[in-house]
Amino acid sequence: MRVLQPAEWSKPRGFSHGVVVDGPGKWVVLAGQTGGDEKGDYASDLASQVGSALKRIERLLAEAGAGPEHIVRLTWYLTSRSEYHAAGAGIGAAWKETLGRNFPPSTLLYIDGLVDERAKVEIEVTAFVPAS
Repeated sequence: MRVLQPAEWSKPRGFSHGVVVDGPGKWVVLAGQTGGDEKGDYASDLASQVGSALKRIERLLAEAGAGPEHIVRLTWYLTSRSEYHAAGAGIGAAWKETLGRNFPPSTLLYIDGLVDERAKVEIEVTAFVPAS
């Protein structure tokens, strides 16, 4: 996987503009993961929900024989711009704990709500695992 970063562009913070994947391997596509825990309970704050969603993503990737380093795209659905900005440090800590220094292409969308009204975030993932 090669990150697309034109030399004359400033480097983005926390994501990549794009990646190129070339060669044989397998694609892993995850449904949107919300911030609920294994029992279906939700923390009240956005940073905790992001942490739970990222842990769910990490677990599903492991089921496919993949890891965070294989993520080639994230799409985030958030219910509150102000909560997202206020939770920046907590979200960064959750990211570092689960995804480390991987910053794949990401899109963040603010929406009116999610199916489960307790959910503040849902994250979709596409990953690619090169053939060994």
